[in-house]
Amino acid sequence: MIKKEAGYIKPREITEEMKESYIDYAMSVIISRALPDVRDGLKPVHRRILYTMLEDGLRHDAKFRKSATVVGSCLGRYHPHGDVAVYDSLARMAQDFSLRYPLIQGQGNFGSIDSDPPAAQRYTECKLSRIGEEMLRDIEKNTVDFTDNYDGTRKEPVVLPSPLPQLLLNGSLGIAVGMATNIPPHNLSEVIDASIYLLNNPKADTED
Repeated sequence: MIKKEAGYIKPREITEEMKESYIDYAMSVIISRALPDVRDGLKPVHRRILYTMLEDGLRHDAKFRKSATVVGSCLGRYHPHGDVAVYDSLARMAQDFSLRYPLIQGQGNFGSIDSDPPAAQRYTECKLSRIGEEMLRDIEKNTVDFTDNYDGTRKEPVVLPSPLPQLLLNGSLGIAVGMATNIPPHNLSEVIDASIYLLNNPKADTED
């Protein structure tokens, strides 16, 4: 007979419980929030914003749409963690002083390099940039895996197709539990030259 866990108190060493709970929490932060996936260079919130914009037809040659609309759609479909976090992430992807190659085109006041904050989301407008749209190219052709969203009503991409090495182009900064990342941005032409060199010289090291 199998003992049911419901209503059953299982004695356990507090040190073991703390160790396991800490690891679970750390992995959740690392994978689901704080650090980018090396395959597309994006954290989940950025990936969800870009995918939401593609779903809504906000390509680089479309009309601008209120940022509040994008934020609301992203919250409702994929990222129910507060509108401030989503809008801050959206605004950063539109700032040419934050990203070397912005993934979003912004219209309106998106802040300044002097730490002035963006205008409220109801005042600014946005759409995908050419590079942002390129990150999503061929996503409808089963190029990446999809998973259920938070309530199982929709599917969202695990990563974006990302024909561009976004992590190298724009770099990334993230602080997780027990680890962090700080990758500087790189020039697109130099990344291409380095990639060709590495293909022709597989054993090349950083000195080269």
